[in-house]
Amino acid sequence: MALDRRQENKEKTEGERKRILVGISGASGIPVALEVLKGLQEAGVESHLMISRGGELTAGQEAPGSLEEMKALADVVYDNRDIGAAPASGSFRNMGMIVVPCSMKTLAGIHSGYSDSLLLRAADVALKERRKLVLAVRECPFGTIHLRNMYELSSMGAVILPLMLSYYNKPENLQDAARHLAGKVLDQFGVEYRPFKRWEGMETDGILQRD
Repeated sequence: MALDRRQENKEKTEGERKRILVGISGASGIPVALEVLKGLQEAGVESHLMISRGGELTAGQEAPGSLEEMKALADVVYDNRDIGAAPASGSFRNMGMIVVPCSMKTLAGIHSGYSDSLLLRAADVALKERRKLVLAVRECPFGTIHLRNMYELSSMGAVILPLMLSYYNKPENLQDAARHLAGKVLDQFGVEYRPFKRWEGMETDGILQRD
């Protein structure tokens, strides 16, 4: 049974709603998932959330209290065991799906089509319906099996977006880093996210760059 917090969108028709599915698995990176949900809320995009058991455990480890916060930020929260919920069908309209963070187990499940949870089934549907599927993968180092799965999913149309730090944005703390990564994820769907600092060219301080 889904926990549905949609209020403002009730008067909208099915085709008018901007929806993005969000899956959270057990890899490290819960702060990024939080920022993604905040960004969707601020942009007025309806978020439909699925959290694996591993994701729940990681949330408790990395950011105590974040599980409740994530559920409060989402418009709809599903029981990940409910493989008959709306996102399990291709007829459920949405802009696509984000899995953030995406563990290597979840990656393997999506790659093989082993849809034994709602999160995996929703990702499978995104692929078969040719909708955007962004996998914010998190592992270090990547093993050969991981690299193969990412390569083959990329060839199927998925966007592989590793949660890798950037330095040109000059992060002052971990929250800055999480926000920048969330901005990269949301940019894949054209969702504007105010904290995201875009590259605007090299700072040369007036010095002419020469080869």
